[in-house]
Amino acid sequence: MIATKADVLVLHEVEQVFRFVAKEFPKNYPRWSPEVTCLEPLSSGPVQAGFQARQIRVDQGHKSDSIFEVSEMVSPHRVVFRGVNAPYVSTYEFQDLNASTRLTFTFELREIESRFRPFEKLIRLALEEGAKRTVKRLKLLIEKEMLDDG
Repeated sequence: MIATKADVLVLHEVEQVFRFVAKEFPKNYPRWSPEVTCLEPLSSGPVQAGFQARQIRVDQGHKSDSIFEVSEMVSPHRVVFRGVNAPYVSTYEFQDLNASTRLTFTFELREIESRFRPFEKLIRLALEEGAKRTVKRLKLLIEKEMLDDG
């Protein structure tokens, strides 16, 4: 298993940050993760535990197609996405700091195919960089959008 974590301080209240990341996930996820070339909700209704979607991503030239679901959602503190047909878990945690929010993103690759094991260090580095980019993009998007809406 490879796990990586990154966090950032977002200068907005926790409810706003949680809404952008979790509740408006189908609309906003491709915006902060441009590696997502296609996102197709498989569930109707609001994003909540059990909500499923299919994504096609291109990460460093490698195309992947997976289905994931919301395995846990505790508003406005935590949302967890788990791969249904792929061994990964993405967790977003939101710490209320009054007028700002500490956003922590954790990505776990629970299993590495044997053909990729010789590249485990490179995969770890790529995932660490990806986690850092994710929180940076989220901060920029949320702060810009909230400023534009304000």
